[in-house]
Amino acid sequence: MLSSLDNHRSFLRPSYSLTSALEALIDPVMAMLSLAACVLLLDPRGGPHYILLAVLAFGLLFPGSSGFHEAPRRVIRKISTNWLLLVAALGAFGMASGYARHFPSAVIGTWVVLAPLSMMAAHFVARVVLLRALTAATRQRTAIVAGVNDVGLRLARQFKDNPYLGSRVVGFFDDRNLDRLPETDGLPTLGKMAELAEFVKLNHIDQIYLAVPMASQPRILSLLDDLKDTTASIFFVPDIFVTDLIQGQMHSVGNTPVVAVCETPFTGMRGLIKRISDIVISAILLVLLLPIMLGLAVGVKLSSPGPVIFKQRRYGLDGREILVYKFRSMTTTDNGNVVKQATKNDARITPFGAFIRKTSLDELPQFINVLQGRMSIVGPRPHAVAHNETYRKIVKGYMIRHKVKPGITGWAQVSGYRGETDTVDKMEKRIEYDLEYLRNWSLGFDLWIIFKTVTVVFKDKNAY
Repeated sequence: MLSSLDNHRSFLRPSYSLTSALEALIDPVMAMLSLAACVLLLDPRGGPHYILLAVLAFGLLFPGSSGFHEAPRRVIRKISTNWLLLVAALGAFGMASGYARHFPSAVIGTWVVLAPLSMMAAHFVARVVLLRALTAATRQRTAIVAGVNDVGLRLARQFKDNPYLGSRVVGFFDDRNLDRLPETDGLPTLGKMAELAEFVKLNHIDQIYLAVPMASQPRILSLLDDLKDTTASIFFVPDIFVTDLIQGQMHSVGNTPVVAVCETPFTGMRGLIKRISDIVISAILLVLLLPIMLGLAVGVKLSSPGPVIFKQRRYGLDGREILVYKFRSMTTTDNGNVVKQATKNDARITPFGAFIRKTSLDELPQFINVLQGRMSIVGPRPHAVAHNETYRKIVKGYMIRHKVKPGITGWAQVSGYRGETDTVDKMEKRIEYDLEYLRNWSLGFDLWIIFKTVTVVFKDKNAY
């Protein structure tokens, strides 16, 4: 039994295709090539310090995070934020160590501009060339999906929507009658499971994806026995993947492989990076914003009777209650079992309160919450406890957003879902963006959201 588990440990290692290898290498390689070009043009004498810089750049950028199938705007955003992070890290190291004096400013300045442009250009050229190569009929791998169900249909759509995977689904096999099968998006159902092995041999199929429920173990074992007489690659698609995975990935408990279905993205090193960035950014901003915050405190005190800081109970990490600070913007300080959301022309909002809510200046005390460790700068916005208790019963996946600390700003807020959520549809869209943030977190993504927040705050019509 132990030897069987040891053999399964290889299941935890990711496999890399030509496409994923190119995606991983384009950014770091173009950073090195653009640096070489700058050195040849502006400092032909070169030197070993440039080699060290190139190696550091490659190591910090590898693997690239932009996929060929992603929208151009998303690729540009990822490359830009990742490059700015690298420049900031190398710049801080260079100044602290004194190593920066070895590099002419003309070389570094040109490289800082040229590198991200060359990455973007290489990315878009590569996707055109690669797509032409992969869509050639002679180069495409053929695939069969065993099982017409949610898992199999989703898998087939992935191949259809992402041509860079280089495979074409020929059709499905399933033991049920055709009149009992769901719509297969135009792909044929080619026969019963018992006929699959013979079809694979006769038609030289390259890949077989078994999307058969795990409860059907005898069928799977019988099918695997039949397929031993073929040369096709065989993949098993567990039916747990029909659910909406949050940070889904392979782990191991001792020698036992397990699959993460719902996990926080902030474990290990990523959690440390997130916390350090929160502390550094919030500390700097609190120092810079201190005069403004003192002025706002005076404005709140003069606007109406009551405390300057409004403390409200909200759900934090893992659904635990926290106190969130805001500059008071209303004549009331609702914090009970029933909390009415602010609405347009709300009589409770003071004139000064309307100004600080519109510009989000009322949120500035939450940087103190960040230093306390209760909140993060970027994350799902915390809702009042009363609102949580209402929506957790209505919106599917609502409480999953509490796998991370709540944020001062978030992906939903910069995507148009800031302010009042007066319908269930609006709350569902907000949760959809929150869960997308959990799936796709990176430090570059956080910086992009912070940048977007600044541009959104002053033109958002949903803030009141």
